Amino acid sequence: MSDLGPGERTRVRRLAQKARYDATTIHGVFDQAAFCYVSAVVEGLALSLPTLHAREGATIYLHGSQSNALLRAALRAPRTAVSATIMDGLRLARSGFESSVAYRSVVAIGPAREVVALDDKQRILDLMIEHVLPGRSREVRPVSERELRLTLVVAIDVDEASAKVSSGPTDDSDDDLALPIWAGDVPVRLVYGTPAPDVRGAMASQMIPLAESVRRLFEPRD
Repeated sequence: MSDLGPGERTRVRRLAQKARYDATTIHGVFDQAAFCYVSAVVEGLALSLPTLHAREGATIYLHGSQSNALLRAALRAPRTAVSATIMDGLRLARSGFESSVAYRSVVAIGPAREVVALDDKQRILDLMIEHVLPGRSREVRPVSERELRLTLVVAIDVDEASAKVSSGPTDDSDDDLALPIWAGDVPVRLVYGTPAPDVRGAMASQMIPLAESVRRLFEPRD
């Protein structure tokens, strides 16, 4: 997924000045978004559902049960669309019409293929765990062969993508700027709450320390 340029299906036409086609921006949205949306046609109905994902190079990985109708439809289609959005803030203008949100979004398109080899599925599922919580895949037990066989892993090899970035001040008119109404930006960020241990099983009788991957969530960041 290098600098792809504006493909016909992903060219940003509305507010084209917000478009980005560089790999850094496109990768960044997929890497920072907690989940993505995969879209396909299932029995004549267009569906778009949220799902966890992981990115590796120009490939977006998805997973579900072997009977997952949406992923099976994606595998049958010549191309599948995957999208993701990150909300960065509220952009509050002096009118509702000009008010908006600050965001980064991406739409990617490519052919879907099933990942069959168990070793590859294990590695990809670990990537998905790492996407949600870095370091966690080394703390949990390995996925069993039975679990691997029950899981459908799909790769979307992206060959066309675009991002859209909305930031900066609102587009208030000169007349609206003169109004005595508070306006401005309100940043939005993801905050983790206090961990709540599951005290069933071994944790009911043993002093098991907080997982390192969870502890790192609360370390100060630059």
